[in-house]
Amino acid sequence: MLHEVEVATIDPRRFEAVLGRDGCGGFLRRLEQAAERLRGRRLWHLNSTEEGGGVAEMLHFLLGYLVGAGIDARWVVLHGDERFFQVTKRVHNLLHGRPGDGDALGDREQAVYQRTLRRAFGEVERLVGPGDVVVLHDPQTAALAPPLRRLGAAVVWSCHVGIDRPNRLARAAWDFLRPYVQAADAYVFSRRAYAWEGLDRGRLAVIPPCIDAFAPKNQPLDDEQVAAILAAAGIVDTGGGGDPSFHRLDGSRARVGRRAELVQEHPLPASAPIVAQVSRWDRLKDPAGVLEGFVRHVDGGLGAHLVLAGPAADSVSDDPEGEEVLRQVRDAWAALPASHRDRVHLACLPMDDIEENGAIVNALQRRADVLVQKSLAEGFGLTVTEAMWKSRPVVASGVGGIRDQITHEVNGLLVDDPEDLPAFGGAVQALLEDRDGAARLGEQAHRRVLEDYLAPRRLTQELDLVERVAA
Repeated sequence: MLHEVEVATIDPRRFEAVLGRDGCGGFLRRLEQAAERLRGRRLWHLNSTEEGGGVAEMLHFLLGYLVGAGIDARWVVLHGDERFFQVTKRVHNLLHGRPGDGDALGDREQAVYQRTLRRAFGEVERLVGPGDVVVLHDPQTAALAPPLRRLGAAVVWSCHVGIDRPNRLARAAWDFLRPYVQAADAYVFSRRAYAWEGLDRGRLAVIPPCIDAFAPKNQPLDDEQVAAILAAAGIVDTGGGGDPSFHRLDGSRARVGRRAELVQEHPLPASAPIVAQVSRWDRLKDPAGVLEGFVRHVDGGLGAHLVLAGPAADSVSDDPEGEEVLRQVRDAWAALPASHRDRVHLACLPMDDIEENGAIVNALQRRADVLVQKSLAEGFGLTVTEAMWKSRPVVASGVGGIRDQITHEVNGLLVDDPEDLPAFGGAVQALLEDRDGAARLGEQAHRRVLEDYLAPRRLTQELDLVERVAA
C-alpha cells in the first residue's frame, strides 16, 4: 500500500548559475542551518502519486536538494484502490467549487476513505518515529494527521487546491476533511484566499509552489535539440538531424526514445505556428473548451495548429477520470469538419520515464508560439509558471493562482471568464499576429518567475515552517 520513492541527491550549489554568487550563498547557508537544526530527525513527505501533477514533480527536485544539503528527507507514496480515488477525486473537484461526478460526501464515502488510510497507517507507523516531521499532501493523506500526532511526529498538511470564493460545494469538502486537518501542527495553502473557515490561523502558512530551473522540463534547450526531441517523440514530422538529448536531475545525459500516442489527421508540420496546452486530462483544465475556442475563434488563415498534450491517460494512478476526459476530447476532435481536424493534434505523452516526459514537455513548450491554460479552476497552475520561465507568451484564465503569476498585458494575457470562448480565441489570435508584443510579454514572464517561483524560495519558506513545528 505504501511505496518509498528513491530520492536523487542534487547539489544545491547549481543555483549559482541562476541566482548569482550572493543569492546562492544565502540559500546555501540557510540549508546548512536547517541540516544542523534537524539533525537526528527525518523529514517525510507523503502523497498519492509518484508521477503526474505538480506535487509529484516538485517533490522529485525539492527533496533532492534537501538530501544534497545533508537533510534526511524521505518520500512515501500511498496507493489506494479505485473506490478510494473516486472519493478523493470527488473531494478534489468540490474543493474547486465544482460538482465533479455530482455525488455527495456521506457516511459511505467516509468509510471508504478512513478504511484506506487506517490500513496505510499500519505501514506508516513502522517507518515514522517520534520527533520526525511528516508533510502530508492534499486530501488523499489528511486522515493520517491525527494518528501521526499520537505517534509523536510533528505534522504539516499541505493543500495545493482551493477556491477564492467558497460555495456550498467547497464547504462540503472542508467539512469532510476538517476533523483530520485540525489535528496537524500546521497547514499550508498555496494562496491565502484558499485558507478554510474554522482553522486555527496561528497554524496557517501560505507557500506558493515553484519550478526547478534545472529539471528536464525546464532546462535550456537550443532550437536543434527542441526539433530533435519533438521528432523523436513523433510530435513533428522531421527533426533536422539534431540530438534529442537532455540532462537528468543527477546530471547524466539521456536521449528521448519513446513516442507519444497521437490523434491527428496528418503529422504536425515542422514550421507551423503552434498553440499548445499541456495539462492532465481533467475537466477543470477544459481541453474540450480549448479545442472549441481554437477552431471557432482563431483565424485558420494564420496557419496555426493546436496541440493538446497530456500524460498517457492510464498513467496517473490517483485520477480515475483521465481516460473518460480524453475520450470526450477525442470524440469532439472526431466531430470536427476535416479542415479543422487537420490543424488540431492530441498528444498523450509517455510517462514510463518521468524525466524523459519532462524533456518532451520542455521541447513542446519552447517550440510553441503561444501557450495556453484555459482552466475553469486552478489551484496554482505550474504549467503557466513553466511556460513563463521559457519566455513564452501565455493566454490563461484569470482564476486561482494564475492571477498571482500573470499581470494582464504585462507578462501575459488573462481571460477573466474562462468559458468566454470568443475572448479566449481573440487573445490567442492577438499574440499570433503581434510577434513583437508576444516576445515582450515572454521576457517579462521569465523575469517574474526568476524573482518569485524558483525552488530556493519555496525551500526557504518550507524549512522555516518545518523547524517551527519540529521545535
